Amino acid sequence: MEAHQHSPDSSSEECTVLEAPPGKNACPQHAVKVADLYCSACKCALCEDCLPNHAEHPKVALSQALEQHRNNLQERLGTVQDRLPQISDVLSFVKEILQQLTNQRASIEEDIQSSFEDLHKQLDVRKSVLLMELEVTYGLKQKVLQAQIDSLLRGEGDITATCTQAEEALAGEPCVASLQVERELWERLGELAGLGLPCQPEENDQLDLMMETDGLRKSIHNLGTIVTTSAVASQSEAMGAGLEQCIVGHPASVTIVTRDKSGGACKSGNAILSAEVFTPDGSIVDGEIVDHKNGTYEFVYTVPKEGDFSLALRLYDQHIKGSPFKLTVTKTLEAELDVSPSTTTATNSAANATPSTGSSEGAKRRGKSPGQKKKGSKRASSALGTPRRKTQNPIEDDLIFRIGTKGRNKGEFTNLQGVAASSNGRILIADSNNQCVQIFTNEGEFKSRFGVRGRSPGQLQRPTGVAVHPSGDIIIADYDNKWVSIFSCEGKFKAKLGSGRLMGPKGVSVDQNGHVIVVDNKACTVFIFQLTGKLITKFGSRGNGDKQFAGPHFAAVNKNNEIIVTDFHNHSVKVFTLEGELVLKFGSNGEGNGQFNAPTGVAVDINGNIIVADWGNSRIQVFDGSGSFLSYINTSADPLYGPQGLALTSDGHVVVADSGNHCFKVYRYLQ
Repeated sequence: MEAHQHSPDSSSEECTVLEAPPGKNACPQHAVKVADLYCSACKCALCEDCLPNHAEHPKVALSQALEQHRNNLQERLGTVQDRLPQISDVLSFVKEILQQLTNQRASIEEDIQSSFEDLHKQLDVRKSVLLMELEVTYGLKQKVLQAQIDSLLRGEGDITATCTQAEEALAGEPCVASLQVERELWERLGELAGLGLPCQPEENDQLDLMMETDGLRKSIHNLGTIVTTSAVASQSEAMGAGLEQCIVGHPASVTIVTRDKSGGACKSGNAILSAEVFTPDGSIVDGEIVDHKNGTYEFVYTVPKEGDFSLALRLYDQHIKGSPFKLTVTKTLEAELDVSPSTTTATNSAANATPSTGSSEGAKRRGKSPGQKKKGSKRASSALGTPRRKTQNPIEDDLIFRIGTKGRNKGEFTNLQGVAASSNGRILIADSNNQCVQIFTNEGEFKSRFGVRGRSPGQLQRPTGVAVHPSGDIIIADYDNKWVSIFSCEGKFKAKLGSGRLMGPKGVSVDQNGHVIVVDNKACTVFIFQLTGKLITKFGSRGNGDKQFAGPHFAAVNKNNEIIVTDFHNHSVKVFTLEGELVLKFGSNGEGNGQFNAPTGVAVDINGNIIVADWGNSRIQVFDGSGSFLSYINTSADPLYGPQGLALTSDGHVVVADSGNHCFKVYRYLQ
């Protein structure tokens, strides 16, 4: 029994070991031991039983190690948390890009629908014309043949009847009583023997149809192209001596290579690329971008004075690698002598690797590269061109000049829409798909243009309407940005109005009070704003009533300060007071005098006559102030194809945006 008894001390010590575990600082290897050291080499806590295995390893007190790890964790936490604002910004930006992509998809879908509806319409019109030509041609030939048949039937009937009478007379007994009858029959038979009958066909039966459909089928098969690229700004880069230095007055060039998200070189063109050289005073040096259609682009510019400049190269409104670049401009060639051989070799190698297609094949433009959707057809002229001139009282006006072709250079357009004319002899064109406004003199000389594509204030996404305020400010309706931008006469952004209210502003005008009139195509509403952006009033809703609209387009103001609005899908023109009360409505759907097939541009002359662009009928009609048809403007020399905005120049001519021909035209107008 005694052998099994323990001393009070030993019993107490054993109880402590078994019943009081080390807790949160227990050794990972020996749970009943307390860890009080930390092995820096093995990165683990140590107790006294672990020491033999870590004898040569550096060790520190566990408390010191725990504090250091806590500090490291806190520092790492702060670093990661600092990324959250950046991720949030990027997330917002990517969501915005996705929204723009979705909006662009919807816009292209609308354009595809519109283009093919227009093609269907042209085919239906052509079918009707062919059927009408068939009926007219058949009718003329049938009339000739039927007249010949009628003549032969009459001759046959006369001969048959007379011959029957003569045979009956010969069958009877000859007598004095029958002598007179026989003499008359003899004379009648003589007449019939010499009767001139149309015994040869006076018409033929040829009525054929020549329908050359092979070329049309091939064109339809290749009609339209969805244009895009996988290029991203973060991977795209620029090279060339023009990135860092150039000589005053000498052209310098920069080569831009676009790449996808993985860094792979893009092989196709049409990316939305912009390039700007900022001078010390903040102005922008002119230049042009050549799209080589192989994923590379060349920006060529000339700087007029020496100094330090900034060169900004953006892809889809984002700076590419290294942008903006610091650019030094000198008067001598010394800067060129500092270029190292390696730089020259790299530049030459890049040039050899991406051969230029030349200016004739590359798509040149000022600071912008193409990348917008392209419509697949333009309106046919035969069916919806200038109306027949046998109608009453045509004005024999002449085409003075036309400016523009399809493109992105100065004086070139892609889907031009609105037109305005200033009192100082300027013509302003809203170049919708080039996201800019171009300005010309009344004589057609190019003066300037401004506009940068984007969705931020001061940028343009889809300018459709333009007007000039009496102050000289330029007012632009931006359909896709859903606001109206105000620029100075030099093209400097000043303010925007209507944001949050407008759904799709199409046309703008200015009344005699200096208020801005906005025609909202999507909302089917006319808004009137102060230049400060304060809403004065609005009127209109979707429908076909007198005070309703269906896709209104443009507006003008007459001498009574009344608003004249073209109601596109209701095929009419409506005149309202500033309070929105209907004063006058005229027009209906058709091709006759005073009828419309979707009216667009509108202007008023000094006599109060109303000039209307008739989009679907591709003509310009003139009405008096009460809406009575007066005449057409003679456009037969160079037919219009889908005219949009129009205006009266300060020297009294009519300027119209010939959207389908990618130009604007100026006609002599007799007021």
